[in-house]
Amino acid sequence: MKVLGIETSCDETAAAVVDAERRIHANLVLSQLAEHAPFGGVVPEIAARSHLDHLDSLIARALDEAGLGFAELDGVAATAGPGLIGGVFVGVMTGKAIAAARGLPFVAVNHLEGHALSVRLTDGLAFPYLLLLVSGGHCQLAAVEAVGRYRRLGGTIDDAVGEAFDKTAKLLGLGYPGGPALERAAAEGDPGRFALPRPMLGRTAPDFSFSGLKTAVRQQAADAGLLDAGPGNPAARDLAASFQAAVGDVLEDRCRRALALFSRRYRAAGPLVVAGGVAANRYLRARLDALARQIGTVLVAPPPALCTDNAAMIAWAGVERLRLGLSDPLDFAARPRWPLEEMHGEMHGEIPGEIPGEIPGAANPAAAKA
Repeated sequence: MKVLGIETSCDETAAAVVDAERRIHANLVLSQLAEHAPFGGVVPEIAARSHLDHLDSLIARALDEAGLGFAELDGVAATAGPGLIGGVFVGVMTGKAIAAARGLPFVAVNHLEGHALSVRLTDGLAFPYLLLLVSGGHCQLAAVEAVGRYRRLGGTIDDAVGEAFDKTAKLLGLGYPGGPALERAAAEGDPGRFALPRPMLGRTAPDFSFSGLKTAVRQQAADAGLLDAGPGNPAARDLAASFQAAVGDVLEDRCRRALALFSRRYRAAGPLVVAGGVAANRYLRARLDALARQIGTVLVAPPPALCTDNAAMIAWAGVERLRLGLSDPLDFAARPRWPLEEMHGEMHGEIPGEIPGEIPGAANPAAAKA
């Protein structure tokens, strides 16, 4: 089974071909960084027009790299939400057109499910596992029980962690895109120089809050004369490192609480999976890996290139659905919001209670890898 994946939910135009044996035949991503850099963030209209200009040629290139034609595909999967609706619409309509013209099944993929299932593509991970999904627009903890079956344990009550990274980088003048720029600056800074809050630390429910942390960073930056200071300023690097350390403390504490809840429900310590754009941050990965080891489980994360938005994870989500006999009608509507936990009631077809690779109640977390 070979599936074409299309991803256009934000500012990256992507196309990929993946098969059911977990082989990535092609995985192309066209970045729009240069187009959005003058504005210091993603402009939805510019993003949608860029997707429209480049998606067809990118799909052709992906098929050429995979050595396949449309006739050799078994399905088409496209991100149908959540995301910037103009861009999502471009990808969905393109996927539908290919499916209709070639008589192929169409899979409308929840972008968050693409992230949630990506470790099954890269590591062959079995269900269930605990997912920390962290990106520019999302921050949540969920138990991944099966394809289409997600149990939310906690989430942010205000801002996503990736958005906090981007805003902090912007106010310090560290560069664009903000997340990677802040990580580079923080690597040369002193994380103990600035005292910053750790919101929600110690709370029973594994929820997050980053709005107050952003405000504290702005106040500290203003007091120290660091607004738009730039990466060459040692104090700005120290504030970046202090912010990153605060985020690390929060994520570690919230994941520790979620892992305890997960363990009680599923009689297993983990594993802990981290996915989404922020999962590419090496400092945060190291913190979460140390936590997993401490409590006797494992941290599993996709390679950095598959943490950020990509079409390989969308194609794989399509593979997962199609081999369960699940697909979507061509009148499926693109949507800007699509909570992960709502998917179970929306699946077209029956979700099996047991699927190959599921290991409910695994006593040994290391055995969760297939």
